[in-house]
Amino acid sequence: MSEAVRSGLGATTANRTVNPRSLARTRSAPRPGRVRRAIGYVLLCLVALLFVSPLVYMVATSLKPADQVFTTPPTLWGRSLEWDNYVQAFTYLPFARFILNGVFVAAVGTAINVAVAVLSGYAFSRLRWRGRNGVFVLFLATLMIPQDVLVIPMYVMMQGLGWVDTFKALIIPWAFTALGAFLVRQFFLTIPQELDDAARVDGAGPVRTFFSVMLPLARPTLAVLAVFSFISYWNSFLWPLVVVNDVEAHGTIPLGLQQFFGQQGSEWNLVMAASVISMLPTVILLILLQKHLVKGIVTSGLGGR
Repeated sequence: MSEAVRSGLGATTANRTVNPRSLARTRSAPRPGRVRRAIGYVLLCLVALLFVSPLVYMVATSLKPADQVFTTPPTLWGRSLEWDNYVQAFTYLPFARFILNGVFVAAVGTAINVAVAVLSGYAFSRLRWRGRNGVFVLFLATLMIPQDVLVIPMYVMMQGLGWVDTFKALIIPWAFTALGAFLVRQFFLTIPQELDDAARVDGAGPVRTFFSVMLPLARPTLAVLAVFSFISYWNSFLWPLVVVNDVEAHGTIPLGLQQFFGQQGSEWNLVMAASVISMLPTVILLILLQKHLVKGIVTSGLGGR
């Protein structure tokens, strides 16, 4: 190799040599993307702490002795963990009965709501019939009517049917809502029409297409609708307060908590224990359906053509 070539290679190698100090500064300097990601995580943690703190305080209060619920200065935990508060929450009132009533009403109402929503959503999205869009607009218009406005006429209707102070009055009036039909319809509109054509070529009619093609695809959306419907029934207070006379026989969780608070107004630790117990069914439902919720929220009510 000639001297000129060797000198050229040496110069090139010298130019490629990196200063160790500058390399250390480059490695130590954080990237802007990492800084933004770290700030986002900190903000998310703060927001999560803001939402979780009332629940933590509720659980902590449910385990306090009665004389340490209100102390000065306030404390998060008492001098001892009183697990017996949860036992007393079931003995002062028939709280187990309230839980069973609430689960029954919410489960049956959710099943009816999901069934009606998926059938009506399929009819509004895939079937062609005259006046479909106009009927759907009128159907959606019912969402603008507040529930408080419907309480009196609904009670008069229940009284005429003889359903006052029955489970039918708690379940049937709110099992047919436009929100569920809207969510399912919007999801069905995102499914390509070619699937219906392929099923029709294979000899499937509208009913077979619905059960074999559409219904399996709509499971995530139905999971979201089931969670929303169950929570709505579970937390409903105004309508059960109006239509239920015998609270011990047909009362749900909100009415049971009100009765408990009325009899044990100073026993806040027992009230908090009962509130913690009332949260368990919804938490279990969310855990069981969590794998469908994200996908269902993404696809429900966002598509359409």
